[in-house]
Amino acid sequence: IKDFKAPSAAALKGAIQLGIGYAVGNLSSKPDRDVLMQDFSVVESVFLPSEGSNLTPAHHFPDFRLKTYAPLAFRYFRELFGIKPDDYLYSICNEPLIELSNPGASSSWFYLTSDDEFIIKTVQHKEAEFLQKLLPGYYMNLNQNPRTLLPKFYGLYCIQCGGVTIRVVVMNNVLPRAMKMHYKYDLKGSSYKRRASRKERVKPCPTFKDLDFQEMHEGLHFDLDTYNALMKTLQRDCRVLESFKIMDYSLLLGIHVLDRKPLVRGNRCDSRKGQKVLYSTALESIQGNVKDPEPVADDDTLGGIPAKHKDESLLIFLGIIDILQSYRFIKKVEHSWKALVHDGDTVSVHRPNFYADRFLKFMGSTVFKKIHPLRGTSSKRKRNSLHASKSASQEILSPQTDKKDEKKAQSMENLDGNSGYTSFNQPDLLPQSAVSFESAQNEEEDAENRSFFYAAQIPGSLQNPVLNDESQNCLMT
Repeated sequence: IKDFKAPSAAALKGAIQLGIGYAVGNLSSKPDRDVLMQDFSVVESVFLPSEGSNLTPAHHFPDFRLKTYAPLAFRYFRELFGIKPDDYLYSICNEPLIELSNPGASSSWFYLTSDDEFIIKTVQHKEAEFLQKLLPGYYMNLNQNPRTLLPKFYGLYCIQCGGVTIRVVVMNNVLPRAMKMHYKYDLKGSSYKRRASRKERVKPCPTFKDLDFQEMHEGLHFDLDTYNALMKTLQRDCRVLESFKIMDYSLLLGIHVLDRKPLVRGNRCDSRKGQKVLYSTALESIQGNVKDPEPVADDDTLGGIPAKHKDESLLIFLGIIDILQSYRFIKKVEHSWKALVHDGDTVSVHRPNFYADRFLKFMGSTVFKKIHPLRGTSSKRKRNSLHASKSASQEILSPQTDKKDEKKAQSMENLDGNSGYTSFNQPDLLPQSAVSFESAQNEEEDAENRSFFYAAQIPGSLQNPVLNDESQNCLMT
């Protein structure tokens, strides 16, 4: 009987690389075919002794067992994003993995490949189980639209070594190391305990949270087309997550200020210049034709989305993370006891539909904002003169119609023609800056228009002497 001594961190990283390399190489011998429903539930298992066997190579790590989940399905996902088997193996196995710190509440470990392409994250048993159940719907969603800010999963594996069992998922890397992130945020749209801890703040590159963002930034401004593309992508992704009863996810947001000196990381600064993964940058995830796989990023911006904050020019990198949280019994219990000591609508653990609506409202009004073009004042001049004639009655109605069209154009509902914002009337206790002086002025003007309209309909009114039938019909319409 072998002594089950706990393996070192270096041994585990080596076993992960060797195991993934073996699984991908073994899969290359299997013929290509369409993905079938049963492929999503397949789990392949193989034992890799250190001395080697007829099927496995010898290695200098402790003996371990490798389990590969849904190998054919994940091969399809990699092909969808243009990842060739040789490139996948080279990225993961060529050089030692880089260990990253984890600012979140989970106990996950994060490893980054040396070429900056992939993140390898450890997941709990329930999360791995949930991801495997999610795969058929995930497959359908990626087929419909590969341009998404949702995590892109490229493989799911389990390593059992020396009495230790770890499960890892291979994903896309949202924040390139070659670009200095001057600010980094983990945003949920919640206010309950959504401030970075003192321990986190003293780190060289801290990850701040929702309340920190509202104190440090007044919103990130985008041109109209970019804002609409970004919010439409977020809205579509949130509806997908809501349909799977997924919640407690975050938006990982990295901000690079172009006017500041970039961070130098030696030769690895150029690591993404040979990037081959499609739709993997922030800009590619929200723009362009889905059927056009040509990359839109260049080497200088690394696919960042241009934005403005006050007088600063920015590059924004972002992606939705931590989606493997299902609103099941444990989350319902967590929300219940949190609601006893704090307002239930402000905690991050909430029912999925409310969570999605609150998340989108926070992103669309507080975090991301539109750069408004200059507006004329001709409509105000029209409202200053009212005459008892056909032309005057049309002038009374035209500003009201223009205002409604303008407000509709500014609304989030014009992103895809069918907004799912069903819960905006529910309490949202985040400190909001969405109610501006301009919106208050618009309400005053609308009230003024309504008073003119009603006055015009009162028989014998001073503002409305005798109107002909045509003018009255115009008013009634």
